[in-house]
Amino acid sequence: MTSSTTPTTPPDAWLPIPADEIEGLPEGLNYRFWDGTQDYPADPADCAFYVVPYMKGVEIAIRPLGAMSAVRVVQTLSAGIDHVEPGLGRLPAGVRLCNAKGVHEASTAELTLALILASLRGFPGFVRGQDKEEWRSGFYPALADKSVLIVGYGSIGSAIEDRLAPFECARVARVARSARTTARGPVHTLDDLPALLPEADVVILSTPLNASTQGLVGADFLAAMPDGALLVNVARGGVVDTKALLSELESGRLRAALDVTDPEPLPSGHSLWHAPNVLITPHVGGSTSAFLPRAKRLLAGQLSRFAAGEPVRNVVRTTG
Repeated sequence: MTSSTTPTTPPDAWLPIPADEIEGLPEGLNYRFWDGTQDYPADPADCAFYVVPYMKGVEIAIRPLGAMSAVRVVQTLSAGIDHVEPGLGRLPAGVRLCNAKGVHEASTAELTLALILASLRGFPGFVRGQDKEEWRSGFYPALADKSVLIVGYGSIGSAIEDRLAPFECARVARVARSARTTARGPVHTLDDLPALLPEADVVILSTPLNASTQGLVGADFLAAMPDGALLVNVARGGVVDTKALLSELESGRLRAALDVTDPEPLPSGHSLWHAPNVLITPHVGGSTSAFLPRAKRLLAGQLSRFAAGEPVRNVVRTTG
């Protein structure tokens, strides 16, 4: 009596980086390249592990989800997951959504410090002065002796504090969803903001965008900040009420440094472009030379665990 077995087709893994450019990928998966700029590389129904194209927007991120009936893991290459959330209802139950913790902390923290220092020390004015051949000397604020408040104390918020340490700040206060104690001191909750904001010379936003943070920085939040304070947003544009911020900027009471805006990209002619006391960068917190090697290491590790039947890391949501 003879027996035969039917070969099992390896499951597909969709990657926005060509597989031959990623060292350490495991065998046992069929790698398909899709970065959102071309037709699907295969039937989405055969995809078991979907890596979302980076910085391509909501429409591309969620486009294949409804057809991914066999997907088990959706992996973003961003710290935030708000661009994927609108499509999660299309997925079967039990799909694990993972973020890119460990990829963007260093770059985003670097930009945060650059925005703070450039804003306080008047770099935008110096650049404009250079263009006009004007020598704009004078006294400018320093980060030393300032009180700083970090709103959103996850891995990025912690990395920001790491880089604040040498600048001799008077105090660093921390706010997150849940209260806890760290080696550096207590982490407060959002409920504590009314007491913390009046003491903050610099307020850094590094929180995820979700129901509790959408529009968090509105008129009341901004009014509680002291005169001359600096708001730094490296989170998501939707965390800030743009109209309320414009009012404070145009009055000259507050300053802002924004890597993200609402709307985004900021359209030509928008009032925020020419508001006084604002420095704008085009959402480049994670877009540095550090991104690609760290993203590749993340994917190799996650796919190796997936192929071996081990738990993947950075799970932030499981569909139900």
